[in-house]
Amino acid sequence: MSEEEETQDLQGSEETPINSPEVEAAVENTGEPEIAGEMEAADEAAAADNSIGEGESALEAEESINASVTERTDLEKGFVASDGAVLGRDFIIPGVGPGDDDPYKWHTGPKQVTTNNAIEIVDVVKQFGRTRILNGLNLGLPDDQISMVLGPSGTGKSVLIKHIVGLLYPDHGDVIVKGDSVPELSDDDLFEMRKKFGLLFQDGALFGSMNIYDNVAFPLRQHTDKGEEEIEHICTRRLREVGLGEAHFKMPNELSGGMRKRAGFARALVLDPEIVMFDEPDSGLDPVRTALLCELIKEVHAENGGCYMVISHDLGTARRIADFIAVLWKGRIVESGPKEELFDSDNEFVHQFLQADVVGPLAMD
Repeated sequence: MSEEEETQDLQGSEETPINSPEVEAAVENTGEPEIAGEMEAADEAAAADNSIGEGESALEAEESINASVTERTDLEKGFVASDGAVLGRDFIIPGVGPGDDDPYKWHTGPKQVTTNNAIEIVDVVKQFGRTRILNGLNLGLPDDQISMVLGPSGTGKSVLIKHIVGLLYPDHGDVIVKGDSVPELSDDDLFEMRKKFGLLFQDGALFGSMNIYDNVAFPLRQHTDKGEEEIEHICTRRLREVGLGEAHFKMPNELSGGMRKRAGFARALVLDPEIVMFDEPDSGLDPVRTALLCELIKEVHAENGGCYMVISHDLGTARRIADFIAVLWKGRIVESGPKEELFDSDNEFVHQFLQADVVGPLAMD
């Protein structure tokens, strides 16, 4: 083979360039110029995309991933309270699982708007450690009525009383008593405000070293400048009202549970309070004495007026004395309103609780 032929043979064995006239002619001769145009346009678009740069593409991809992660986290984080805290992460509610994204689905009753409220609870949140007892509680208690706050045990009823009298301050929200914000009061003003209250504790909370008369006279001696003659007149009248007119000199350990409750009631009344609060006055009493105490509360209220607030979970007491009822559960009011409306409520939880039914949202947990 000659040198010229060998050179030609080697050149023919090389791959023909893509942009050679032969390839272009071959494409043109396919009879499909549209396909060729599309291929060329696609090549130009790909080149333009590559010109964006790897940094911008990576940034867009990262933003897309972060958005999807954030969306997924928001969906998975569960119930968010009014103060922005997340159930299961920032706090727990007794009886509520951390995965429950709607623990207040039964709290359908709107807040009752009353025109003459002695007490206003506004978005109150209270948490002890990680356990949240009150969680956005709203409630208005009308003046010159007997109001009852009902609810299962451990749902925040006694904690509510302590906020009203300023023994506890809310983590969030406000408590307004007779137009004054309790958390904003100075110590001196808070001390004066507490004189508007009479409080009957669960067991009477009498001083064991004092007789009944001295127990009842204690607030008058502590908070007023009244003389002993006037104090004796007031104490005798109040003790007579509660049926203890002959028990002046008995000691608390000589009295039955019902008598100690009545003595505590007399002590709660001696300062002529504008607001009287009862923390489960029927606990530990038999049905007859519970009924008698309820009648006594009604009679004294009819004579003296004012805002009476009764904390209880006894349905008999609610039917006997309540004018206004609020049902508290999981740190919020499920429903509130006049007694007749609540006992006829269509709310499943309210119906179950006020009818003492075993079927409904409330279980043994």
